[in-house]
Amino acid sequence: MHCWVRASPADFAGSLPQPRSGHTAVNIGKSKVIFFGGFIDKKFLNDIYVYDIENRLWFQPECTGSGSDGQVGPCPRAFHVAVAIDCHMFVFGGRSGSKRLGDFWVLDTDIWQWSELTGFGDLPSARDFAAASAIGNQKIVMFGGWDGKKWLSDVYLLDTISLEWVELSISGSLPPPRCGHTATMVEKRLLVYGGRGGGGPIMGDLWALKGLIEGENETPGWTQLKLPGQAPSPRCGHTVTSGGLYLLLFGGHGTGGWLSRYDIYYNDCIILDRVSAQWKRLPTTNEPPPARAYHSMASIGSRHLLFGGYDGKVTFGDFWWLVPEGDPIAKRRTVSPPRNFCEDQGSTVSNDSVLSAIEEREKEETAISELQKRLGISVSLSNPGREIVDVSEDREFCDLASRITGDTISSGGKDATGVLRDHWKTVDAKAMPLKELGPLLHDYQRLITHHIEKSGSDEQSIETGLLGKEAHRFYHLRNAIQLRMDDIPKLLAEYRKLLPG
Repeated sequence: MHCWVRASPADFAGSLPQPRSGHTAVNIGKSKVIFFGGFIDKKFLNDIYVYDIENRLWFQPECTGSGSDGQVGPCPRAFHVAVAIDCHMFVFGGRSGSKRLGDFWVLDTDIWQWSELTGFGDLPSARDFAAASAIGNQKIVMFGGWDGKKWLSDVYLLDTISLEWVELSISGSLPPPRCGHTATMVEKRLLVYGGRGGGGPIMGDLWALKGLIEGENETPGWTQLKLPGQAPSPRCGHTVTSGGLYLLLFGGHGTGGWLSRYDIYYNDCIILDRVSAQWKRLPTTNEPPPARAYHSMASIGSRHLLFGGYDGKVTFGDFWWLVPEGDPIAKRRTVSPPRNFCEDQGSTVSNDSVLSAIEEREKEETAISELQKRLGISVSLSNPGREIVDVSEDREFCDLASRITGDTISSGGKDATGVLRDHWKTVDAKAMPLKELGPLLHDYQRLITHHIEKSGSDEQSIETGLLGKEAHRFYHLRNAIQLRMDDIPKLLAEYRKLLPG
């Protein structure tokens, strides 16, 4: 049995990444996870966020190293491939705007230096929505993708020492060309599942590729696997992560079938049991996260960390833990949004690529947001993007109080509350350290929530009556990264009006 738990602000320190989809997350050993790139609001990203596992700390490293265009690191992109070998993250391809990319980069995570690489041999064509996996500690295998004109079924091997690409010659039956699939090395085989195929159908087939291990003297060849059990429904944009003796498949994007035009987004967990060689549904407690595709799922010990993604309407920036039932996190009570299998009767996906549908949805979402601003329409106070936690569970809040006083603040949170609220009553907005914005925003949202609960009023009357027309404008923010510099005085002013006494 596993449990879904929405991540709490107390789980992390530092600045969290902004919402996105189409990004990558790779593990560098057991010490950190690197999140790169993605897409939101018609904007492609090339930022790096690092999660330090031991210290539970998020940070953005200052990277060096430029490519042919003179800019530091790769250009903004989404739907690329990223694979870790030792302390290096290799990045290939993806999409930026309407352009498919074929450039090749490596990030040295010991010194945070990017290098644009010139490959040798049979170079892959530019593509997005490909899938790749590490083979041992030296090679990378990449399969499929979309080059802007056709779906691909080619297989490339990269030697990360010689930087030589080799297109693998494979005889016999081949998987249909596809994009948006997953590719995962399991011992000596590459397992490929799902994806969107030529002409548009979404697939649910599973293939295994042998002949990738040097010295094994196996002729490269594909085999379609038809395993017993509760197989996943056809999908693309899902993730597959390793859980030791099983592979965990989560989420993805499908359709209602050949005769249906609507899209379906999934939030189910299916495991491929490597011992019994069959599909199984993973039993979970609590409500799962909202359904989504093009997210990331990182394995951190026995835990899995879900971030971001897209459900046809919304780009997510939430974090969720999937943990074994005995994990300490599983004991935390969590309030989850309702199960959300998004169905849109009027949406179709262009044969050009999955991204065309995403772009149309984001244009529509942005247009609605802009119209709300122009008309002065306030949004509901409901805040499904954040979990409001008690002071006693807000580790960042208590740690800040300890730094200000120089003493350890009690875990009960009462001393921390008094220290920081007195401090923020008098602090000059222009002199306020940026590291205090996260705890301030959390306490601001906590005060609003407590006021709603105490008064018993409905959210709409409080929004219009407590502080005036523009009340609670920052209640909906997921984290302090979304604040602008000129927001700080306004946030402090609203916060002080909420303080008791």
